[in-house]
Amino acid sequence: MRILIVTAGSRGDVAPFTGLGQRLRQAGHDVALAAHDRFAGLVRGAGLEHRLLPGDPVELVRARTAAPTPQEARTVFAAFVDELGDGVVAAVAAGADVVLTAFGPAPLSRAVAERFGIPSAGVYLAPGVPADQPGWPVHYETAARSAALYAGVLRRLQLPAQVREPWPVFHGFSPAVVPRPADWPANVHVTGYWWPAEPAGWQPPDVLVDFLQAGPPPVFVGFGSMTPGHEHLPGVVAAAVARAGARAVVQSGWAGLGPIGDDLLVVGDLPHDWLFPRTAAVVHHAGAGTTGAGLRAGVPAVAVPVLLDQPFWAGRLHDLGVAPPPLLMAELTAETLGDALRSSLTQPSCRDRAAILARQLATEDGAEAVLQFVERLETQS
Repeated sequence: MRILIVTAGSRGDVAPFTGLGQRLRQAGHDVALAAHDRFAGLVRGAGLEHRLLPGDPVELVRARTAAPTPQEARTVFAAFVDELGDGVVAAVAAGADVVLTAFGPAPLSRAVAERFGIPSAGVYLAPGVPADQPGWPVHYETAARSAALYAGVLRRLQLPAQVREPWPVFHGFSPAVVPRPADWPANVHVTGYWWPAEPAGWQPPDVLVDFLQAGPPPVFVGFGSMTPGHEHLPGVVAAAVARAGARAVVQSGWAGLGPIGDDLLVVGDLPHDWLFPRTAAVVHHAGAGTTGAGLRAGVPAVAVPVLLDQPFWAGRLHDLGVAPPPLLMAELTAETLGDALRSSLTQPSCRDRAAILARQLATEDGAEAVLQFVERLETQS
């Protein structure tokens, strides 16, 4: 089978699909991953074909976090999805027997697959189907506003407004983290996580190895692809780490974090599955991928959500007992972050609960359900 996975957005929207795609490829299928140009190396490094999607996700995130007005943010997003539409059409036209689509581009990917007469399914990293669950309405209101912006490009490309139902959807997170809602229909699944592929030949930098060996396990601080207009953030991070009496590995990310201090080491992108088990706690923006990586490592968290599904995941971390109450990026101070970090480091219950969840995640095989779906399609064709 020729399998095309379509995703758009930040690194966290791409990395889990490298692992899923690698698993499908190992089962004998040809796998292409359509993603933005800045992730071409990530995709090819996993042994997958990269198909280019236009647009710069950095500009999209910047618009969501720092646009002067909501109207300007909507304008940037509308231009992004309009350009994305042509990219999805080209990616599917290049050849596919089945299309698997992430939540973000799903309105486009599903309609394009329908036009080409190709079966498709959703592969979502966060809950993408409404449910009668506490704390979920805000998540869906945000998603609904974003989905409405696809209407124009669907009309321009003359893509079908009505698509086949029911549509299979697979959620790549653990039921131990988000239990499957009882009111979800039978075509909606929770499979377990899809972990990013391990980069071929990757070795940790010597400076990082030396830092880890020079003292007790540090905390990790990183906000991934978030580009908040928070000029004092590096100073806040440095002061908070000192307040908590900790050492820290700080990932610069798209926010360009660069705090200075004897007990701080600034790093670029590196595999979370290697670093997180060597830390005492992780401070992050509660993106789906980083949230899962922290839980997999069995370490406590401090969540500082910014947008989209991040408040949802931050709330789940607190409800699961592995993190203190979430902190808002806009209100972040050295005192609030330092106190939350100290709480996560000193409460045995946080680490104990994190360890229990990590053991549960280790028993799951999230990619298997998607592989079975693809192979059922193959036998039916």
